Amino acid sequence: MNGTVGYGLVLGGLAFAAFGALVGLVSGLRRSDAGFPWVLRAVWGFAACMVGANLVMVHALVTHDFSVRYVAQVGSRATPLVYTIVSLWSALEGSILFWGLIMGGYIAAFAFIHRKEHARYMQLALGTMLAVGVFFAFLIAGPANPWGAVSPVPADGPGPNPLLQNHVLMIIHPPMLYLGYVGMTVPFGVAVAGLLRGEIGEAWMAPLRRWTLVAWLFLSIGIILGAWWAYAVLGWGGYWAWDPVENASFLPWLTATAFMHSTMVQERKRMLKLWTLSLALASFVLTILGTFMTRSGIFNSVHSFTQSDIGPTFLVFLGVLLVLCVGLLAVRGPLLVPEGQLASPLSREASILVNNLVFVAITFTVLLGTLYPLISEAVRGVRVSVGEPYFNKMAVPGGIAVLFLMGVGPVLPWGKPDKATLRRQFIIPAVVGLVVTAACFAVGLRGVYPLMTFGLAGFVTVVTLRELVAPVRVRMAERKEGLVAAVTTSALKAQRRFGGYVVHLGIVLIIVAVAASSAYVKHTSGTLKKGQVIELGGYQMKYLGLVSGEEPHRTYVAARVEVTSPGGKVSELKPRLNYYERSTDPIGTPGVRETPGEDLYVSLMAFSEQAGTASINIWVFPLVGWIWWSIPLLVLGTLISLWPRRKAAMAMAGAPAVGASPLTGGDAERGAA
Repeated sequence: MNGTVGYGLVLGGLAFAAFGALVGLVSGLRRSDAGFPWVLRAVWGFAACMVGANLVMVHALVTHDFSVRYVAQVGSRATPLVYTIVSLWSALEGSILFWGLIMGGYIAAFAFIHRKEHARYMQLALGTMLAVGVFFAFLIAGPANPWGAVSPVPADGPGPNPLLQNHVLMIIHPPMLYLGYVGMTVPFGVAVAGLLRGEIGEAWMAPLRRWTLVAWLFLSIGIILGAWWAYAVLGWGGYWAWDPVENASFLPWLTATAFMHSTMVQERKRMLKLWTLSLALASFVLTILGTFMTRSGIFNSVHSFTQSDIGPTFLVFLGVLLVLCVGLLAVRGPLLVPEGQLASPLSREASILVNNLVFVAITFTVLLGTLYPLISEAVRGVRVSVGEPYFNKMAVPGGIAVLFLMGVGPVLPWGKPDKATLRRQFIIPAVVGLVVTAACFAVGLRGVYPLMTFGLAGFVTVVTLRELVAPVRVRMAERKEGLVAAVTTSALKAQRRFGGYVVHLGIVLIIVAVAASSAYVKHTSGTLKKGQVIELGGYQMKYLGLVSGEEPHRTYVAARVEVTSPGGKVSELKPRLNYYERSTDPIGTPGVRETPGEDLYVSLMAFSEQAGTASINIWVFPLVGWIWWSIPLLVLGTLISLWPRRKAAMAMAGAPAVGASPLTGGDAERGAA
């Protein structure tokens, strides 16, 4: 019953998406408003079918309906309820079904929020998004169908992948990553609509920018939580290994970040229109590439799914996307004529352009290093390995360049600069950066790249804090003089900038943490008998013996390690090995003692009950926790940028929109608001 109902809902979603895509694109290209109500109905129908199909699958999982193929593949009566529900996205077919749920939610949210805006603009955008929905609904109904019947029906199942049951982060990390990936569908739809119409004014840029920022935030959180999961679960003493699937999530993040900076130039100077749309399209294409890399099984990774039949289907879709994007940019791009020009190489728009080029260079570097082993094997028949040394050598200088531009860009003015003013703006941040570098050197820190990173971080932090305070001072002065209109205008323009600088602080936190935890990590290992002590970085660790236990879905063996910190505080860590019925190898859970300054990380590698010994790996990671602690800053800054200012927008509604698109003036004004 569950299988029949679920599959019927998927087919219904496929029909709604196909109908809505056809009507939306045809009506939009004909510039007719007649089809818009039908497109909206198709959106509601597609979203409802995807929600319903996922609820049916959750019901099948919770009730242990092993007659459904996916439940027989990942279900188990011994699995705790929360992990039973989470198993919805624990394997390939379920993850694609969950993908459809998120896509239906995104398209419905976009349609609801913008339903009163220009129908032809909305029809093209929604038609494009529903066309993407057709592909994923087809996957769920065909190559990745989770609803197949099982006969005979087994009494129990193996349960989800043990890695997905080993830490609570797996409840949060995949949905965040999927929300980032799938969210790129919305700006893709808006960008395609803009190219089809040959227009890219503020009426188009406002939703394009906002929805990219939403997807960017979820993608950022997903990447950071994934790194945290790798750190907290795998026990290998790290959080980022330039794994192909890790890279797959990083690539669209890079282009989306470049896009959001490029929109500032497009908004202020009416430049880089075609470049900005190209970045929006590239971000979506890279999410599809990343999905293919994760779900085709062509890469050997703990993050990827097993070998599957959907790889060729994804390749065809990826090829169609590339042809579509390149064709649209070639045919419609000449209509997007820039209205401004670069005034000076020492201007903010020039620094943003350089920033974009650096991001694209890093993207190309990571993409080449990720795909080169596959290309080499396909062309030469030789499998090569591209590891961390390549990525670090190529990406670290780019990251330092990005950090430098984060400090330089806000100091530079739009247009031609006044050199005397420019020098004054640079003096204090530059001095602080030099002082930070000298202080780090004085306390014994060495290494060119880390010292450059810490110095530039000081420089960027001073610039960012100054820019955070400056708009507040301006608005207070305007309010004091009674310039209500100026206050309103300033508030609207400054809000996104303020939020962006808060995000910059979060990025600085991440970069400093990565530099410190990579350059100054300490490591040792040993096999200890009961009562023996091992030392590292001022910590003394005494092995107290083994303990074991049993939980509903696993058993475990843990080593009791008494830790005496450099300050004399005594605590106990219990790194453990977890044993699952489905897995032949144990999965570790390290013991971590976290402080703001550093983490003590202890991993149990092996043990012998007869000999009474335990083999442990120990690391001391400086500042590594700052990576995860950056999430509140990223969320806060993004919410500030996205938060609507309805009263201010209404106060400005009578003002003409600058650089309005060929759409009606009212549409341009609504987009600017």
